Amino acid sequence: MIERIKTEPARIGLFGVGHSVYWDQFEGLLDSLMKYHEELKCTVASFGAEIFDYGMVDSNAKAFEVSRKAKSDGVDVLFCNMLTYATSSVFAPIMREAEVPVVLIALQPKSHLDYTTANTREQLENDCICSVPEFTGVTVRMGKKISDVIIGKLHGDQKALAEIREWCDIANVLHSLRGARFGLIGHVLESMYDMHADPTAIAAAFGVHVPLLEIDDILKVSETVTEAETASMRQLILETFDTPDPVSDPITEKLTEKDLEKASRTAVTLSKFVKEYDLSGLAYYYNGLPGSPQRDLVSSFIAGNSILNAKGIPMCGEFDIKTLIAMFIMDRLGMGGSFAEFHPFDFDENFIFVGHDGPHHIAVAEGKPVLRSLKKFHGKPGSGASVEFKLKEGPITILGLTQTRTGFKFVVGEGESKHGPIPPTGNTNTRGFFPPDTREFVKRWVMEGPTHHYALGIGHKAGTIVKIAEALGVEIVRI
Repeated sequence: MIERIKTEPARIGLFGVGHSVYWDQFEGLLDSLMKYHEELKCTVASFGAEIFDYGMVDSNAKAFEVSRKAKSDGVDVLFCNMLTYATSSVFAPIMREAEVPVVLIALQPKSHLDYTTANTREQLENDCICSVPEFTGVTVRMGKKISDVIIGKLHGDQKALAEIREWCDIANVLHSLRGARFGLIGHVLESMYDMHADPTAIAAAFGVHVPLLEIDDILKVSETVTEAETASMRQLILETFDTPDPVSDPITEKLTEKDLEKASRTAVTLSKFVKEYDLSGLAYYYNGLPGSPQRDLVSSFIAGNSILNAKGIPMCGEFDIKTLIAMFIMDRLGMGGSFAEFHPFDFDENFIFVGHDGPHHIAVAEGKPVLRSLKKFHGKPGSGASVEFKLKEGPITILGLTQTRTGFKFVVGEGESKHGPIPPTGNTNTRGFFPPDTREFVKRWVMEGPTHHYALGIGHKAGTIVKIAEALGVEIVRI
């Protein structure tokens, strides 16, 4: 029922390389190679990227031309198609000027040569790997770094296809971050030193903007919400969430009509607000005076924020813009990305509860998420509707973004979400099992000096996130 926002496709620059001397020596070789190039182009396009095809680069002059075009086109990743042997002079100018990840793709048309009939022309058609070490060696001498080398077969190679798809996903994250607007409202929850972040440093590290907004900006938008809009959102909320009776926690109760009405109106308000201010995400924390319209509004954010998370606009509480960025990265990788922290261990079964109060990414819920009324928000002012769901069972990844004395640092790890009961507290939890032993994993995690929040997503994509961090020039530790 929740429609994802439409985003621009990633921009991928693609060029092939070859040795121009061959073209007169072997008639038709260039045409064959360009057919293979077109096949790779179609493959990359099938993963949703916008392709800027610069054709065959077989001279130093063409390399300089492609370098200028790639910058002008604003590509997010450059794919160098290793079609046959090529001298490094046709690549070095592009690599020297590249400010985006460069990936060498060496996909051999034939899985092997026919050794009884093979000839020089056939070898050249399949010489995709020949100049790869020359290219990587020259890159090192230039003080640069190739981001990846994909080696495999042009046809039917699922491993190579998965690696190409991964880089298309990475390009999507990099494109989405460029110019993103992550709003901040309110202030850090008093005494949470790990939540503080410098908007200028964030802009410099991630290429985003951080609008500093006021709670009254949202209050003003709320005055434009109509009864028809509220009724429509109410229907969406009831179709999206279950509203069961309370279980054991005395601060929970069945969703009240008052809380449902407030949540519906505020969900409309938030949707209008992010559109009016062109926000890619929002981190907030605001106390407000008891009985004030500001506190009343903020205490009803949770359902609306969860809906926005599912749409692709991450929202998180406690003013944690660092975790907001981690959630955004996970969302663009198709992993969900919920606001999370560690909760109590189960030492008998060797797992730890992973979750948080407040909004979450509905797309990663196991079954229908639950909406309960809470008589109080523990540790925070206010009361109202709160989200509770279990994460989908299977592989999970957690991604933290912290700030050190010298810059930012990602901390990432992988585990499993397994079946079992969770506390019915009106908050989200899942049973997290982490190798080699959950207690040891958590110890290693905390020793890296993370913030106490992180983004929680489905799937195992720590390796992909490492590549994203390297592309951004941000330190990363994989636990």
